[in-house]
Amino acid sequence: QVQLVESGGGLVQAGGSVRVSCAVSGQTSSTYNMGWFRQAPGKEREFVAAIDWYGVNIEYTASMKDRFRISKDNAKNTGWLQINSLKPEATAVYYCAADFRPAAARTLGTTEDAYDAWGRGTLVTVSS
Repeated sequence: QVQLVESGGGLVQAGGSVRVSCAVSGQTSSTYNMGWFRQAPGKEREFVAAIDWYGVNIEYTASMKDRFRISKDNAKNTGWLQINSLKPEATAVYYCAADFRPAAARTLGTTEDAYDAWGRGTLVTVSS
């Protein structure tokens, strides 16, 4: 059974940086795209960034492109989301997700329905 586990969240001061991780297990030899989403208090979950299996194609929400960096290491089955110059409005639960659809049918998704496996999230709280 596929499992995604996020880590690295916590309390961070505004202006600082944080790197959250996503460990993927149980997927045998399948390839997958990885996405990150976040849900701020009282708001809907929103797309943050996505990266394909080869790390060649990357998508960001336009407003986050300058301060967010997505990456992954297939050998370690781990992905990361680096967030710099944190602002209090970045306070949210950050979720990673994986798209295990067959590669030929797979596109780099920016919506939740593009992903079929999810972690439980890690909370990042930015203090002002």
